[in-house]
Amino acid sequence: MGVLLEARSLTTEFATSGGVVRAVDGVSWDVQEGETVALVGESGCGKSVSALSVMRLVAAPAGRIVGGQVVFKGRDLLQLSEEDMRRVRGREIAMIFQEPMTSLNPVLTIGRQLTEGLEIHLGMSGAGARARAAELLGMVGIPDPERRLTQYPHQFSGGMRQRMMIAMALACEPSLILADEPTTALDVTIQAQILELLKDLSRRLGVAMLIITHNLGVVARYADRVNVMYAGRIVERGSARELYANPRHPYTLGLLKSVPRLDEPRRARLQPIEGQPPDLTRLPPGCAFAPRCAFRVARCAAERPALAPVGGAGHVTACWAGAGAGRRGRPPDRVLGSRPSGPGAGALMTDPPLLEVRHLVKHFRVGGGLFGGGSGLVRAVEGVSFTIQRGETLGLVGESGCGKTTTGRCILQLERPTSGEILFEGHDLVPLGEAELRPFRRRIQVIFQDPYSSLNPRMTIGQMLAEPLAVHGIVPDRAARAARVQELLRHVGLLPQHADRYPHELSGGQRQRVGIGRALAMEPSLIICDEPVSALDVSIQAQIINLLEDLQAEFGLTYLFIAHDLSVVRHISDHVAVMYLGKVMELADRKSLYDSPLHPYTRALLAAVPIPDPELEARRERVVLKGEVPSTLRPPSGCVFHPRCPLAVERCAREVPELREIRPGHRAACLLA
Repeated sequence: MGVLLEARSLTTEFATSGGVVRAVDGVSWDVQEGETVALVGESGCGKSVSALSVMRLVAAPAGRIVGGQVVFKGRDLLQLSEEDMRRVRGREIAMIFQEPMTSLNPVLTIGRQLTEGLEIHLGMSGAGARARAAELLGMVGIPDPERRLTQYPHQFSGGMRQRMMIAMALACEPSLILADEPTTALDVTIQAQILELLKDLSRRLGVAMLIITHNLGVVARYADRVNVMYAGRIVERGSARELYANPRHPYTLGLLKSVPRLDEPRRARLQPIEGQPPDLTRLPPGCAFAPRCAFRVARCAAERPALAPVGGAGHVTACWAGAGAGRRGRPPDRVLGSRPSGPGAGALMTDPPLLEVRHLVKHFRVGGGLFGGGSGLVRAVEGVSFTIQRGETLGLVGESGCGKTTTGRCILQLERPTSGEILFEGHDLVPLGEAELRPFRRRIQVIFQDPYSSLNPRMTIGQMLAEPLAVHGIVPDRAARAARVQELLRHVGLLPQHADRYPHELSGGQRQRVGIGRALAMEPSLIICDEPVSALDVSIQAQIINLLEDLQAEFGLTYLFIAHDLSVVRHISDHVAVMYLGKVMELADRKSLYDSPLHPYTRALLAAVPIPDPELEARRERVVLKGEVPSTLRPPSGCVFHPRCPLAVERCAREVPELREIRPGHRAACLLA
């Protein structure tokens, strides 16, 4: 294999009101023909800007490439005219963006957007381009491609839109695809489908790929070589197997230790990278990672280390401690799980449950609007039942659209159930009016997925934390409220000065801590955690998970933890409920469900989760769940999972399985279990 693309000392800057941000700082990396290379690191490390610089898509005038070369097939792309560069984009190098909906034109059909590149770059006729577009949709697994060509992006699901982006990238048979977080917004099963598709097409068509991601499991499963970025620079590079087996930079080691893994025994605490990434307008003179590094020496603060060989062929790292972060100097592993699991983990099973949900149903009437569309009934939640003991955590998992969040909103009474019972501390919340619900709302709180959209941008953090204390009369005195705000900040790991800041002045992890503090202010018994860490980097995610566990132990909190990351759910939960299309498919204590899953859907979800270990991934059986979640407007007959189930038999299409106890404390809704 020869070198297809080589970035040499690439440097990209952005002019901001706070100063010049050097987002990419003298970075060098390459991609060989036909191989898959990964760029990994936390948000803001320069991964995406590196790819945009290669494509010369950095937004001017604020952003500009100020140095280096990008050599593709012997030509420096930075020296090409804009006209010549347009011929390279799409034709020779294609890019798959993180959020397809923002990169697809909402007023053009799928067919028009696919044929445009074929007509411009390959000179194909209208009929020939349309036939090729239909072929491409079929190649990426979109059914009924001829009909789909006439549809618009909003008529595609998230997974189908991402497949559409892949089809557009492949349309002109490029030599290289740059995939920028191609599966971040997708469910684990759709993620597996998309990545397997990309890898298969790469093998069959000989297309090289640069995958930009923060998901270390994805990198372990699909990448040949890995570049780890921090603060705009490469800090470690090597083959995936070598780098995962023997990480030599403290940052790489910290990323790997931050991630909960399905293949390890549950451990008492995750080991996050403490602190925050640096401000790129005020980088220290030495190693940018030194303030967060457990291995730093005096030299780290004064001199910036260069990449140097440390191990196997091609394994280099930029660290003065050298092998200090490697095998000889690793900090001790996290303590093996001392937290009990299974029935009675948080309370005696003879105690009444704090929350009991019985046969919960929530339907939404849709359609019949301004343009006279037909109405329909969305069956978002269909007969869900579970209990949570005081002090325990129930994990609620499943693909997007399965009803997880709607279930949480019904418990909070933000959505009124169609039928069923929600017993909280022995009281049924469903028939209560707003005035009667008021005292219960204080004791049931929520932490939202996106803290920024749930915080008032016009209020300081201190004002937001003090407001519920005053409204509910918890702390009537102003001076006492100020003291309580400082206490809440301390509980969630923030500093006193954060009380005077606004949400936009905080990082994502800090904003999530504010959301937790606001929920804690009400002195609740139950907190609904709705995807509280899915938008965070792995190291910040570990900090928040540890914080939630610490607060649970200190205040005796009970959590309903809604998530799609099964590794995180395994770490934090005592019991787990798996939902699909509004129904609970399986319910058990954590150990039983993860060690011996009974439902085919649960097994498919677990098989789709990549493990950050290339050696293990190479041996692991790939079970990719076919298709996508059906519409809740037209759910399948019988078992709602049967159209996608690899074990389905004829009776599965006719009979609705009951959620029944198959082992002690382990229930599954499957006719064949």
